Amino acid sequence: MPVRSKSGSGRKPARLTLVMRIEDWRWRRNATTLKLIRRATRLALKSVDWTSGTLTLLLTDDAALKDLNRRFCGKPRTTNVLSFPSPDPAYLGDIAIAYEIVAREARAQGKRIKAHAAHLAIHGVLHLAGHDHQNKAEALEMEALEAQILGRLGIPNPYCGIPYPGKGKAA
Repeated sequence: MPVRSKSGSGRKPARLTLVMRIEDWRWRRNATTLKLIRRATRLALKSVDWTSGTLTLLLTDDAALKDLNRRFCGKPRTTNVLSFPSPDPAYLGDIAIAYEIVAREARAQGKRIKAHAAHLAIHGVLHLAGHDHQNKAEALEMEALEAQILGRLGIPNPYCGIPYPGKGKAA
């Protein structure tokens, strides 16, 4: 249960804690990338009105996401981002992002890796908050939230001119 602040109780006020675990050294090459991912994650958390709890963000590689996707989702392939919500309100959940696929997608889409990674961190937080993209209406709502948060970071809307790709496609 999140700690609630009481006036004069001496307790620390409730807060959000972001734990970044970096398993793939390539994520460490650019400090501005890590800073942008952290900022994007925090903005996304605030956009869903979470005021307290802990979130772990794992920055890793394709092999790790392929293994997580196989073990927990039953899909034997890599993906760019996975989100694992927690039933414990004090622990919001885990988000994992794979470096190689993010780099490939960013190059293919003419984006900077840091902008694409920030987008995927936002996407992951929104999944933890219960948003999804299993149908067109859900996808459009989630994409609008992502675009709004990205705009606050100075990152253009990644969905401009891109039609909804269909059921189950990741951002």
